[in-house]
Amino acid sequence: MEMFSLTGKVALVTGASRGLGRVIAETLAKAGALVVLAARDEGKLADVAGSIRSAGGSADTEAFDMNDEVAVAEAIGRISARHGSPHILVNNAGISPRELLLKSTLETWDEAHRVNARSAYLLCREVARGMIERREGRIINVTSYVADLGRDGFQAYSSSKAAMSGLTRSLACELGPFGITVNNIAPGLFFTDMGRPVQDNPVVHDKYREVIALGRAGEPSEIGGAALFLASSAGSYVTGTTIEVDGGVANVMPVRFSQNRTR
Repeated sequence: MEMFSLTGKVALVTGASRGLGRVIAETLAKAGALVVLAARDEGKLADVAGSIRSAGGSADTEAFDMNDEVAVAEAIGRISARHGSPHILVNNAGISPRELLLKSTLETWDEAHRVNARSAYLLCREVARGMIERREGRIINVTSYVADLGRDGFQAYSSSKAAMSGLTRSLACELGPFGITVNNIAPGLFFTDMGRPVQDNPVVHDKYREVIALGRAGEPSEIGGAALFLASSAGSYVTGTTIEVDGGVANVMPVRFSQNRTR
């Protein structure tokens, strides 16, 4: 449908070398966007770009350190010189450390906030310059269900994702007058590299299934639709909000009285 078309748009997707970032990039490319894949590993980015091109899409790569203020500004400058400033920014790069409080370290805390929140702030700031000038843009921050729902051992990760959510709401207010929408996607459990410890542990996997309304983990392919909606004209009047793609975790409480319920 035309309202979901991204033809003529440039989309920058971070953390695009694997997992949900790769799927989001592939989805936006299928909708017609020229997708710039960003991460640190140039070789992995090249593989993803080749796959997108083989499928008929357009892709470029930009490897840089997203925690480095100068590197971010220079990377956005190079991307803008090649393709024009991005119309769409997806901040997906992130890490998910787990440490119980009394065994946790300040280094882990700082690293989670640098990789997850600091990089999103820097990229929003630099990409927004071109969006403001164009008076059009879509910013999508990939947060997590644990930004709002407590999980033991995830204080560094949860707080960094909550910081991203706060950034989203503030920027939605500030950038709205320029025609720029800013939203969150909050994934639940997906079996990517980040979710592999759950996937590989049957006992833990079963416990997760019990608290997910749909009773299963998400397939990576199921994340792309939310990103496409927010990136396209279909989501043009949606800003400052969160789409939870979690199978029913953050907002429901499954109580399995019977496994054979018919109603």
